[in-house]
Amino acid sequence: MHEHLDALEQRMQQLQQAMRRAQLARDNGQVKQLRDDLRRVQRAWDALFEQAEDTEEAAAREETSRGTPAHSTPAEPATPLPAREQVHQVLTLLAVPAAPKLISTVHEAFFAGALAPSRLTSLRRDEERSYRSAPGARPYYLCPALTSDLLSPARGLLTVSTWPLEQRIVGPLSARVHFLTSALNIADAAERLDTDTLPLAARQLLTRYAQNIPGAQPPIQQRTTVGPPIDLPLLRRAAQDELTLHTDTDTTTRTEAAQRARYQLDDAGLLFGGSFQSARRLRSVP
Repeated sequence: MHEHLDALEQRMQQLQQAMRRAQLARDNGQVKQLRDDLRRVQRAWDALFEQAEDTEEAAAREETSRGTPAHSTPAEPATPLPAREQVHQVLTLLAVPAAPKLISTVHEAFFAGALAPSRLTSLRRDEERSYRSAPGARPYYLCPALTSDLLSPARGLLTVSTWPLEQRIVGPLSARVHFLTSALNIADAAERLDTDTLPLAARQLLTRYAQNIPGAQPPIQQRTTVGPPIDLPLLRRAAQDELTLHTDTDTTTRTEAAQRARYQLDDAGLLFGGSFQSARRLRSVP
């Protein structure tokens, strides 16, 4: 939970800096939009901070009621996190929109417990219903990626509401850009662990990434027969090299789409997308 607070605080700082730049440029429209974004992130931070306080107070009360140090009693099995929090953990690691199957695979590789893709089927609809009944009541919402052309929900891709709008939009090149970006972030997560004792699921995931990125696998003569070969620096270099070929074009597409979305959609639409008909009708509006 604390890492989520850190991410929100970083986002608030970024928005404040962007507001200052827009103010110096006398771009009043951009200042207003950034101020609205800042208020949404601030509400999310407040809600998550209160949740963290409640959790810590409950833990302290439970410890006091036991009357004995925690280390003197047998450890109890950890209570599994709700599915939405498990998904949030994975999306925070990946930092790009992701499909349920990838979310489940990454969760198995780097987090405790299983997360079946079938559990995510109705999650997005539940999140939207919750938002529309009480906007901003939760520190974050799991919402769909938005297509760059129609600003409608992208089928089967989940994001986090606290991400910048540009990060939640997908264009024609985004699938490859997201694949390469997630490869870099997964390599970073693996590097924080002991590479020699990585879980099999993590090794298999890294191997699949390496097999689909040119130049990411060691030469055949350097590969071992014990487990799949993993060369994290090589994987990272290959992913970064290809990423530089696509990033600028993809970023331009998503930035332009985000500008249209802010003009055309309301707060709920910015999170969950506009309808196909309205998005098509308004697509040409500057």
